[in-house]
Amino acid sequence: MPAKRGQKRRVTFSISAPGAKDVCLAGSFNNWSTGKHHMKSNGDGLWTKTVIIPPGTYEYKYLVGGEWRHDPNNQNVAYNEHGTLNSVIDVK
Repeated sequence: MPAKRGQKRRVTFSISAPGAKDVCLAGSFNNWSTGKHHMKSNGDGLWTKTVIIPPGTYEYKYLVGGEWRHDPNNQNVAYNEHGTLNSVIDVK
């Protein structure tokens, strides 16, 4: 069922990062803040975070141990002003 205008949606992001001590989710939905959405590890190297955001198109990346990474499981990407890739998600 599509979201009503203004209705926020739960979106879960995940990345495999075995050995990482800290992983953060940053994107256009949180003004690229690296301190707002710290991810949780399942103990086997999979890091997840569920956020609640309104429908729209967003760019995002993961900060893994101080290194920016786009989502390897998401084929939708866009180049940013630094010439690197951001992942893109369309929240309905």
